[in-house]
Amino acid sequence: MSVSQLSGALPRYGVAQLNEAIGSLLERGFAPRFLVDATVSRPQLKKGHLWLTLTDGQASIPAVIWASQLQKLSFVPEEGDGVVVVGKLNFWAAQARLTVQILDLRPSLTAVLRQFEQVRSVLEPEGLFDPERRRPLPLWPRRIALLTSVPSSALADMLRTAKERWPATALVVVPIPVQGPVEAKIRAAIERLSVRSRDLQLDAIVLARGGGSREDLAVFDGEALARCLATCPVPVVCGLGHEDDTTIADLVADYRAATPTAALVALLPDRQTERLGLAQHRRHLNQLLNLRLQAVRQQLDRDQQRLATVHPHQLLERQRQGLRQQLALLQALSPRHLLERGFALVRDGQGKLVRSISAVAAGDQISVELGDGLLGAEVRQRQPLSVASGPRTGAAAG
Repeated sequence: MSVSQLSGALPRYGVAQLNEAIGSLLERGFAPRFLVDATVSRPQLKKGHLWLTLTDGQASIPAVIWASQLQKLSFVPEEGDGVVVVGKLNFWAAQARLTVQILDLRPSLTAVLRQFEQVRSVLEPEGLFDPERRRPLPLWPRRIALLTSVPSSALADMLRTAKERWPATALVVVPIPVQGPVEAKIRAAIERLSVRSRDLQLDAIVLARGGGSREDLAVFDGEALARCLATCPVPVVCGLGHEDDTTIADLVADYRAATPTAALVALLPDRQTERLGLAQHRRHLNQLLNLRLQAVRQQLDRDQQRLATVHPHQLLERQRQGLRQQLALLQALSPRHLLERGFALVRDGQGKLVRSISAVAAGDQISVELGDGLLGAEVRQRQPLSVASGPRTGAAAG
């Protein structure tokens, strides 16, 4: 069929008209906004606009970020970055050129994890992730610095937690941006605090960001930020995102908390727990004091008893008692005691005791001492004692 034959049956366009019709069709038949998962290729900045190609390895399409929009973006892609793009189609009718106009974009999870592993592979051999280099957290922090966005729910949660747990700790709030390519600003804030940590009497620093996707936390995966945290003169606590999110900053920090609130819980003692602990210590000290006092009283009682035994009165009394016992013994052994019981002492004329009848002879003068006096006598006869006759006086006297 020839052109002349078809001219009456088909619509006829000029080039401009055809391109306009295609553009109109695209506007009516395609979504005004859409999401694209892609990899950035050949980004170029021209007159303030960023031109690039979006590709998935099988197909590609040109894209542009206008200068006015580029200034608003928190993330500027580079060659090979995986991105998620919010865009719309731009069709230039004069050239029949189709381009994706990028309204917003963020790094894809694949790109974020790739950056994470790259930085990790550099820092891990240097020992920056070793548990041995982590410093212990202060038990009773006097002052801590909170680095987070202001205002934010993360800051409100941390302030409330600090007030509930341990209001005695002073808080220094340092506003920082936590969204987009702001690593340099975060690093600068930490470096300023490091220089002034002694003057500010800081005991710890908390780096916090609440919520967000793993892509939003990519700002905390930078190598320079990690080295800055590693050289900070005071312990660093990271409370970034959620419990399942781990960043390079978390690995370098002295303590990694799951959330900003958990960071304050790890740093600050709980006053209710401490109050109960103090009450328990008080009871324990009272028990120890009572036991000590009881032991001292018992020792005093023993000392008093020993002092009583060495008191002069007691010594004198014991001496008197000893003398009385000796006197009683002497009296019991005294010949006088025997004389009082009826025995007698016989002496010869020279006053010597007569112990045997053989010591005297008949006619000798003797003296007999009784319990109440002396008797003079003369020996008339001597008669030895026999067993049968029983005991008698040693000599007969008249």
